[in-house]
Amino acid sequence: MSKEVEMSTKFDPTEVEKGMYQKWLDEGVFKPSGDKKAKPYSIVLPPPNVTGKLHLGHAWNTTLQDMLIRQKRMEGYDTLWLPGMDHAGIATQAKVEAMLREQGISRYDLGREKFIDKVWEWKDEFADTIHQQWAKLGLSLDYSRETFTLDKNVSKAVRKVFVDLYNQGLIYRAKYIINWDPQARTALSDIEVEHKDDKGAFYHVKYMFADGTTFNGKDYIEIATTRPETMFGDTAVAVNPSDDRYKELVGKKVIVPLVNREIPIIADHYVDIEFGTGMVKITPAHDPNDFKVGQRHDLEQIDTMNDDASMNANAGKYEGLDRFDARKAMVKDLEDQGYMLRVDPIVHAVGHSERTGVQVESRLSTQWFVKMKPLAQAALENQKTDDAVNFVPKRYEHIFDQWMEDVHDWCISRQLWWGHQIPAWYNKETGEMYVGEEAPKDPENWEQDPDVLDTWFSSGLWPFTTMGWPDDEKDGDFDRYFPTSTLVTGDDLVFFWISRMIFQSLHFTGRRPFKDVLLHGLIRDEQGRKMSKSLGNGIDPMDVIAKYGADALRWSLSTGTTPGQDERFSYDKVDASWKFVNKIWNASRYVIMNLGDMDAPTVPVESELNLSDKWILSRLNKTIERVTDNFDKYNFGEANRTLYDFIWNDFCDWYIEMSKEILTGDDEKAKSKTRNVLAYVLDQFLRLLHPVMPFVTEKIWLSMPHVGETLVTAKYPVVNEDFIDDKAESDMESLIEVIKAVRNIRAEANAPLGSPVDILVKTTNPELKDVLESNREYIDRFGHPSKLEIGADVEVPDLSMTSVITDAEISIPLAELIDLNDEAARLEKEVKKFESEVERAKRKLANEKFVNNAPEKVVAEEKAKQADNENKLTATKKRLADIKAAIAK
Repeated sequence: MSKEVEMSTKFDPTEVEKGMYQKWLDEGVFKPSGDKKAKPYSIVLPPPNVTGKLHLGHAWNTTLQDMLIRQKRMEGYDTLWLPGMDHAGIATQAKVEAMLREQGISRYDLGREKFIDKVWEWKDEFADTIHQQWAKLGLSLDYSRETFTLDKNVSKAVRKVFVDLYNQGLIYRAKYIINWDPQARTALSDIEVEHKDDKGAFYHVKYMFADGTTFNGKDYIEIATTRPETMFGDTAVAVNPSDDRYKELVGKKVIVPLVNREIPIIADHYVDIEFGTGMVKITPAHDPNDFKVGQRHDLEQIDTMNDDASMNANAGKYEGLDRFDARKAMVKDLEDQGYMLRVDPIVHAVGHSERTGVQVESRLSTQWFVKMKPLAQAALENQKTDDAVNFVPKRYEHIFDQWMEDVHDWCISRQLWWGHQIPAWYNKETGEMYVGEEAPKDPENWEQDPDVLDTWFSSGLWPFTTMGWPDDEKDGDFDRYFPTSTLVTGDDLVFFWISRMIFQSLHFTGRRPFKDVLLHGLIRDEQGRKMSKSLGNGIDPMDVIAKYGADALRWSLSTGTTPGQDERFSYDKVDASWKFVNKIWNASRYVIMNLGDMDAPTVPVESELNLSDKWILSRLNKTIERVTDNFDKYNFGEANRTLYDFIWNDFCDWYIEMSKEILTGDDEKAKSKTRNVLAYVLDQFLRLLHPVMPFVTEKIWLSMPHVGETLVTAKYPVVNEDFIDDKAESDMESLIEVIKAVRNIRAEANAPLGSPVDILVKTTNPELKDVLESNREYIDRFGHPSKLEIGADVEVPDLSMTSVITDAEISIPLAELIDLNDEAARLEKEVKKFESEVERAKRKLANEKFVNNAPEKVVAEEKAKQADNENKLTATKKRLADIKAAIAK
C-alpha cells in the first residue's frame, strides 16, 4: 500500500491527534474481535466518580490499562475494555448539596424527587466531560458496553444480592453505634473516616458522690473528658475490676454535673488501669466502646444530639445549640458552678468525613449491616487455591489478608437520597418488614426504607454486573470475559473496593473477579507532596495534553512507573517525553522520505545484509523480547526504557546515520536493501510503541508503506530467532567503541569532527582486527581518518591522545594540538576511574550473598566486567608511563 498521509515537516501533536480518535470509534476497532478461537482478555475500568473532572491520577491509571489492552489486542487476544462511571453516593450528593447551599437552598427544600433530578443533571454534565477526557487520552474503550452504577441491570443485580444475603442471614438490621456525618446527615463506614490532628483539651470535671461519700478525702471523683457536650448522655462511670484503688467504690452512685442525674460506678475490663485516673465516664449513645460496655451492663442509651449535630431535648437548656457552641457554654457553666478542676490543652487525632471534611460523630442509630466474618473467611481460603487473586506487587496480599482477618461488620445503609434505595418495606399499619427484589403487590400499604446502600456495595459487584450478571450468565459477556484478566487501581483501594469485589464475586459467582490486580501509588508533585487544592499543586491532564500532546503525557506517566510505588510528576519530564516523540517523528519522516515507491517492507535475505543491518535487526528482536517480557510482568517503566534506548540510540543515532552513506550512493541494490531494513525496523518499533503512544504511531504508520487499515489491530511484533546475532552485536559494539573513542579524543583536543586525522588502533586481538579491517568504511564514515592503521605493531607517537577500549588502544597523533602534561593528567584520571571500577567489582564478587544468590549469568557478567576493566587499567597505566617518559626526555 502506498502512502496515505503526508507527514508535516514539524511535529505538531494537535494536528496529529485531530480526528483520529473519532476515526477509531467509527471503525469500531475498540470492540472485541468476536473471534471465538482467540483467547479472551478483559479489563473493567475502575469507574470514576461523577463528581467532577478526571485528575492526573486517573490519567496515569487509565494509561496503564490502555497500554495493556492495546498490546493484548495487537497480540491477537479477543479483548474487552469495559468502561463505566460510579454514582458515588455521598461524594456526589455532597457536591450537589454544596452547589445548592451557594444558592441558599437545601435538599430538604426541594424534596427527594426534585433533588435527585438535580443530581442527574450534575451526573450528565460531568459524564460528558469525562467522555471528552477519555477521548483526549486516547483510551480504547468499548463504549457500546458502557455501564453506570445506577443502570437498570446493575440495580436489578444489587437488589438480588441484597435480598439473597438477607435471606442467608448475612444482612441484618440493628441499632448500633456508627460513624455519623452531620453535614451529609448519613452513616459512614470506618474506612470513610479520615483521622486528622485537631487542637482539643482534656476537661477534668468533678462528679459528686450522691450519698455524700468521701474518697481520698474528697466528696467527688475526677473524670477527664475531651467532649463535655456528651455528658448529658452519661449513664455510668467505669473502673477496671482488677484496679484495687477503686474496688470499694463499685456500686456507689455519682451525680452528672449540670443535669443532676445519678449514675452508678460499675466494673468493666474495658477500662485501662494505666490511663489517666483509671476512671472513665460511659456514654453508650456516643462512643462505640461505651456502647459495648452499656450492652454488657444493660445501661440506658441517651442520645443527646440531632442528626445535624445540634443538641436535642436531652441536653436541657443547651437544646438547639451546635455541638461546639454547646461545649463552650457547658465549659463556662462547669467553671462558674465549681465543677471544673482544670483544662489541659492537647492535640489529638479526630475522625473527619472523607467527603464533607466535617468532624464525625459516633451516633447510636438503626442501620443495615453485612455480617463479614463468613464472607471474609471464604476470601481468605480462596487465596490458598489456584483461583487466588494475584496481587502485584505481592506484598499487598498480606495487607489484604490482614484486613480480612480483622474485619468488622459492614454498615451498608446511608441516609442519602442518591443511590440504590434499600429493597425493604415496612407495613404502615403493622410495622411488619418485607425484603424483596420487587415492591409489595399492595404498595399503598407499605413504605420503603428511605436509606440507600453504601456506594461500595454496588461497586463491589462491578466486574460481574457489567458483564450482564445475573441474567446473562450463559453465552454472553459473563461467560466469555469473566473472571476479568487484570484490574489496575490505586493501592488505597485495597480495603474500600478490591476486598469487596473479591468476597462478593466469590460468594455470588464462585470465582475470583480478576486474575491479577496491579496496584500503584499516588501521583505526587516534584517535591513529593500529595496533590491537593489546599496546596494548589494539582495538575489538569488536559492542560498537559493541550501543550505537549497525549503521547508525551502517556509516555511520561508510564515511564516513571514501578508497581506499588508513588510517582512524581514534573513538567521537565513531560518536556523530555515530547522531545522523544519529536525525535521519533523526525527520524520517521527521514526514513519515509527515502523509501521511494515501496509497497510494504520486506526483509532481505541474510547474505545481502551488512554488519549494521544484522546488528540493528538483532537489537530489534532483543528489544521485542524485553519489552514483551516486561509488559507481561507489568514493568512498564523498564519496557519503556528499553524502547527508548533502542529507538534513540541504536536506530536514530547509529543505524540511520550509517544508512545515509548508502542512500546517497550509487549502488541501487544496496539502497533497496537498506530501505527495506529501515522500513521494517520502523514498522516494528511503531507497533511496539503503539500501546504507549497511540496517536503519533498511528499517524506515522499510515504515512509509510504498510498493509492494513490501522495500527490498533495490527499484529504485535514477535521475536524472530533468525535475526538474533550475538556476533554482529559484539562486532558492532566494537566499532561503536572505536568511533566514540575517536569522537571523544577530537572533543578533548578541540579537533573538528570533519577534519582528517591519523587514527591508530593498536590491538593484539586478531578477531577484533578482522572486524575493524572488514568494516573500515564505518570508521571512515564517522572518524574521517587521513590514515587508518589497525594492528598489534602499530607505533604510537609520544605526542598522541589515547583512549583505551576493550582489547584495543585508540590513538590520534595530535602533536600541534595537545600538551603532554595535559594528556598525562587526563590519563591519570582514567587510571583512577578504572581502579575504582576494578575495586567495585572485587567488592561485589567478594560478597558471598551476591555470588551465591545472583543468577549465574549476572555473576559471569560481573567477572567479565572486572577482567575487562583490569585490562583497560593495565593498558592505561602503560600509556601513562610512556607519556611520562616522553615528558622526562
